[in-house]
Amino acid sequence: MYNNYPYYHTNFRNTFDVSLINDIQKAINGEYGAIECYGKLARMAKTQVEKDQILEIRQDEIRHFEEFSRIYRELTGRQPVAENIEKCPDQYKEGVEFAFRDEQETVDFYLDIADKSQNPVIKETFRRAAADEQNHAVWFLYFLLNKQMMTNTSRQPNNYGSKGALNATSLTIPQMLIYALQDEHLAQSRYKNVLETFGDIRTFAQIKEAELRHIYALLPLFEKYQVPIPEDISQSFVKTPGSVKSAYAASVEGEVDNIAMYEKFLTFEIPNDIRMVFTQLRNASRNHLAAFERGLERSY
Repeated sequence: MYNNYPYYHTNFRNTFDVSLINDIQKAINGEYGAIECYGKLARMAKTQVEKDQILEIRQDEIRHFEEFSRIYRELTGRQPVAENIEKCPDQYKEGVEFAFRDEQETVDFYLDIADKSQNPVIKETFRRAAADEQNHAVWFLYFLLNKQMMTNTSRQPNNYGSKGALNATSLTIPQMLIYALQDEHLAQSRYKNVLETFGDIRTFAQIKEAELRHIYALLPLFEKYQVPIPEDISQSFVKTPGSVKSAYAASVEGEVDNIAMYEKFLTFEIPNDIRMVFTQLRNASRNHLAAFERGLERSY
C-alpha cells in the first residue's frame, strides 16, 4: 500500500504525486473527449482528404488514451474512469476551430506534465504526445486557413498567390509558405500555357523550368514546419494571352508581384532557413523579370 493506492509499479517508483495523478486523469478525459469529437468531425468533413486526416489524428488520440491509462494504472493500481468534460460543437467549422484551440492548449498542458514528472517514461510519453498535438493543431489550422482562402479565392482571384499575400493584413509562417507555393505554381502554369499556345519560346521554357526548382525549394519547408501542402488549383486562374506581346506583359506583372510578395515576407521575423529560401527566390524572380522585360521590348 502507498498513500491508499494498492498497487505501485516498480517502473514508476519515486514518481508518485497526487497532483500528477490528477493531471494524468485530466489528460485521459481530454483524450476521451477528443476521440469522440474527432469521430464526429470526420463524419461532417467536407472532403475525403479532411475526413482521412481527422481519422488519422483520432488514431493518435486513441494511442495517447491507451498510454495515459496504462500510466495511471501503474501508478494507482486502478482503472481510470474517463468522462467527456467539453462538448464538441455540432457544426463542422466551429468544431475545427474548437479542435485547433484545444490542441494548442493541450501542447502546453502535456509539456507541463512532462516537466513536473521525475520519471523518464512519463516524461518521454507526454513529450511525444505534445509533439503529436502540435502536429494536429497545424492540420486543424490548415483546414481553417484553406477553407478561408478557398472561399476568398472563389469570390476574387486577387486573394490567391502573390496578390493574396500582398492584400493580407497579417501573415503567419504557414500562410507565407502557402501563398508562395501558390504563386510559384501559378507562374509555372502561366508559362506552360504560353508555350502550349505559341510554341517553343526559349525565355518562357527556361523560366518555366526555373519555377519548378522554386517549388522544389519550398516543399522541404512545408515538411519541416509541418504545413500541409495545398492542392494545386493554379490552372484555373490562367488566362490565355492574345499575343506573345501580351504574354510578356502579363509575365512582367506576375514577376513584379512575386518579388513584392517575397520582399513583404522578408520584413517579418521568420526563421533563417525560410528567410534564405525567400531571399533566393526573390533574387531569381528579379532575373526572370529582367528577361521578360527584354522580351517585351523586342515584341514591340
